[in-house]
Amino acid sequence: MRALLCVCTAVGGRVEGLELPERVFPCATPAEVRSTLPANTDVLAFQCRNPIHRAHYELFIRALDAANVREGAVCLVHPTCGPTQDDDIPGVVRYRTYEVLKAEANNPRLRWAYLPYSMHMAGPREAIQHMIIRKNYGCTHFIIGRDMAGCKSTISGEDFYGPYDAQELAGANAAELNMQTVPSLNIAYTQEQGYVTADVAAAEKLTQLSLSGTKFRKMLRGGEEIPEWFAFKSVVQVLRDAIKEEEQAAASN
Repeated sequence: MRALLCVCTAVGGRVEGLELPERVFPCATPAEVRSTLPANTDVLAFQCRNPIHRAHYELFIRALDAANVREGAVCLVHPTCGPTQDDDIPGVVRYRTYEVLKAEANNPRLRWAYLPYSMHMAGPREAIQHMIIRKNYGCTHFIIGRDMAGCKSTISGEDFYGPYDAQELAGANAAELNMQTVPSLNIAYTQEQGYVTADVAAAEKLTQLSLSGTKFRKMLRGGEEIPEWFAFKSVVQVLRDAIKEEEQAAASN
């Protein structure tokens, strides 16, 4: 038997980048984003991979008032715009929806930047990765949703991770990362009071309205009116324009 000897060499030194990749949407570097953030202020990171609708907006606006967030905090809305799942909206279209919403909201407590990252749907571990990334971009807090980066089992079709696994792992490791977590609220839209937390809606027996993603996409393609409590008109228009472009391209082929 022959013994194989492995000689490992470690190389250290300064890493120099030659040039940044060219993308169809602008992606500011961590240093560039950090330079736009206010000093000595809490900065919350909001991560998403889909167009932002009314409920999402309510989540990160309310997070600014969380108990562990100091007065005057800002939120960095930092979506991932890289390729994701096959049925997801293309990154460049998502970027357009964020830009029109940025203009429509015109909220001085919000900052916007775009991350050239593809979701791996790795659940709790990916939540930790996102916290590390956002810390590098200058954030002090991370808004973490229920079943963040979750996926379905290929065997049973059920959720692979528990609904709060990502929040719990992130909370347990936040101190080591010198970050704080802000678990996202469970928001519901009601006829009587608009958006409230789900526990308030249940306690006061309010009439809740909901619209599934499947139904929303069907309404988009069918040209049906999308309720304003669900989605921003500017975002809906960008999505409809993208559908028309897709249909025209298909017809010409």
